[in-house]
Amino acid sequence: MTKTAPLTADTLVARYATDIASVTDEKPATTPGDFIQQLHTAHRTLADLSGISLADDLDTAAIYLTDAVQPDNTDTETQTLLRKAADLMRDIPDAVAEYQLA
Repeated sequence: MTKTAPLTADTLVARYATDIASVTDEKPATTPGDFIQQLHTAHRTLADLSGISLADDLDTAAIYLTDAVQPDNTDTETQTLLRKAADLMRDIPDAVAEYQLA
């Protein structure tokens, strides 16, 4: 059985920062802290201006990501929180595409 590498906050930033930045009109985030702020901004933009249903998931993902980067977490807690955030963010590309069409 092949073991996969642990998920990291930096992995999520690298995976979704460009898409989120296209909604926030900012440069792509390079740190988890900046990315979390952009997720909150994207949530407001997508929810208030476009009515895209994924918006609430972004805000919840930002909360999970904030909790995941706390230094007092165990590895298991961090991985659980990062997986929850990742699950909520998996449709970001589709939501951004919908936003750009609006």
